Amino acid sequence: MTQTAKADTQASTQPEKQVLVPLTTPEEVDQFLTDHPLAAVFKAGTCHKTMQGFGVLETFLQDHELPVGFIRVVDWRPASTHVAEMTGIVHHSPQLMVFKEGQVQFEANNWDITPEALEPVFAQIPARRAPASGQTDGTTKVETVEPYRRLMRDFVDGKISDWAFQDQYVTMFRDDASLRSQREFELLSRLFGDPDAYHGGLHQLGQPQERGELKSRVQQLLTELG
Repeated sequence: MTQTAKADTQASTQPEKQVLVPLTTPEEVDQFLTDHPLAAVFKAGTCHKTMQGFGVLETFLQDHELPVGFIRVVDWRPASTHVAEMTGIVHHSPQLMVFKEGQVQFEANNWDITPEALEPVFAQIPARRAPASGQTDGTTKVETVEPYRRLMRDFVDGKISDWAFQDQYVTMFRDDASLRSQREFELLSRLFGDPDAYHGGLHQLGQPQERGELKSRVQQLLTELG
């Protein structure tokens, strides 16, 4: 998706009202389901099915109170495996599960994550309460850029090469761009632009000198990410 399209999508779905929690370990999965008796877990894969499925979910999250724990399957496989083992449900990606008191109430995979499938489920989920006049509802989309921070620190510290850094960064961003808040998307796009622009491979990224001093740009981005 282009940066403009991303902005339009984020504006139309009001993602600032979403609550997204990264689940990177089995322990985090268990804690999330304990903290939220009614919640969903979304397993994010690495293809366009994930973007479509998550887009469908987002339309319902605009109007309903439902915390969502998301798992990047490739990077957080132990968490994904734990969900499969604890539920007895075969893993898919993308995959959406709705839990109540730790028990799965609904599950949909791949192209089956559709408005028609989710509508009866969300009909039973509390509607989002409108904030009082002059107030916000106090919920924000959790910013989860720590994997990018670790990768950038490794690059700045000389642990990985220019090309290895670019490869890993662009691949990771392409995989989870649809899960990012508008702020995250704009910041993470600063290094290499729209992640979907690199279908042809790394040769499209050009030589480092053509993009300016990469390391200094990475250091600046680290500062802005905090």
